[in-house]
Amino acid sequence: MKIVVLGGGISTERHVSLVTATSVCRALRSLGHRAVFVDMFLGLEDYHGALEDIFDEPDGLCRDVSVLREAPDLEAVKASRKWKSPSRLGKDVLAVCSLAECVFLGLHGADGEDGRIQAALDLLGVPYTGSGYLASGMAMDKLTAKKMMLIAGIPTPAWEEIDLRETDAEEILKNRALPCVVKVPNGGSSIGVYICDTRQQLAEALRQAGQYGSRILIEEKIRGREFTLPVLDGKALRAIEIVPPEGADTFDYVSKYQSGKEGAREICPAVLPPEQEHMIGELAEKLHRALGLEVCSRTDFILDENGKAWCLEVNTLPGMTPNSLIPKAAKLAGLDYAQLCEKIIELSLKKRT
Repeated sequence: MKIVVLGGGISTERHVSLVTATSVCRALRSLGHRAVFVDMFLGLEDYHGALEDIFDEPDGLCRDVSVLREAPDLEAVKASRKWKSPSRLGKDVLAVCSLAECVFLGLHGADGEDGRIQAALDLLGVPYTGSGYLASGMAMDKLTAKKMMLIAGIPTPAWEEIDLRETDAEEILKNRALPCVVKVPNGGSSIGVYICDTRQQLAEALRQAGQYGSRILIEEKIRGREFTLPVLDGKALRAIEIVPPEGADTFDYVSKYQSGKEGAREICPAVLPPEQEHMIGELAEKLHRALGLEVCSRTDFILDENGKAWCLEVNTLPGMTPNSLIPKAAKLAGLDYAQLCEKIIELSLKKRT
C-alpha cells in the first residue's frame, strides 16, 4: 500500500511528531508497505525526483530524529524553510498525499490534532488515520472537551474559562482559590500547563499562558495518582499509571520525553483493583463516543484518595513511538508495534470508505 506518513508540522509538539512519524514509517515499511515520511511544514523542498516515484525512496525519506529536552524553536524552523510561503503546508504536501492510498497522521498539536489537516484531506478525497475533523477539533480544544464531559456526565475537575482581554489579572490573582492549574486550551505534551500553588506562581502562569492566546482554562488541582487509558476500536486497553520523577508533582514536557532521573515512570499495566480499572476504562470509552472519536484515543485521569476518577483531557493523536503509551498497552493485547500501526490503518480505512 502507498502510504504518506505526515509528521513534524509547526506546532510546539514538532519534535515528538517527528519521532512518531519516522517510527511509524519504518514500521510500515518493515511490513512491506511503500510508506514515505513527509514533514508537513517543510514539505518536499529537498526532493527532486518525480512525485510518483517517492514511495520507493530508500528508507522512506526517514531521518534520525529525537525529542530534545527543550520544546522546538518554531521561529528557527520557519526561517529554515527554503520555500517561502505563508502556507503551513510545505511544498508538494497535498500533491503527494493525493497519490497515497492512505495518509497516516503522525502529527501532534496544532494543525494535526485540531481537525484542519483532516478537513483538507477530506476535500481531497484522501483517506487518513484517526478521527474526523469535527471530533478532532472538539477534543483538541480543552474548553470544548470539558463541556462535552459535563454533558456526558463524566467527572472532571471544577473549571472556568477566562478571556485575558476581558478579565483583569489582578482580579484573578485576588479571587482564585489555590491550588489550581492554568492551561492553554489547545496545548499538548504538557506545554502550556502550569501548576499553581502560590499567588506568585499563578501570576507567572497567567503571563506565560497569555503568550499563546487570550483564552485560558483554570482548573481545580486534584491530588492523586495519574492514569491514562488508551481506547482502540472503541474498547479500552489496559490502564497505565504515570509516576512523575522524584520531587515533582506533575507530568511535564521534560518528564514525558526524557529518560533517567528526569523522566517519569510508566507502569503498564497499572496496579489497580479490577473494578477501578474497569470504571476508568468505561469513562474513557464513554468520552470517546461522546466526542465522536474514531479508531483510537487516549484519555488522562487522576484517581483521588477516595478512589474517584477525574477526567483531565483526551488525545486524538497520542504519541506513537515504539515506547509511547498506546503501543505499550497494545502489546499487552497481543499487538506488536508494527501490527498496531497497520491495525490503525485498517480500522481507519473502514471508517473512511
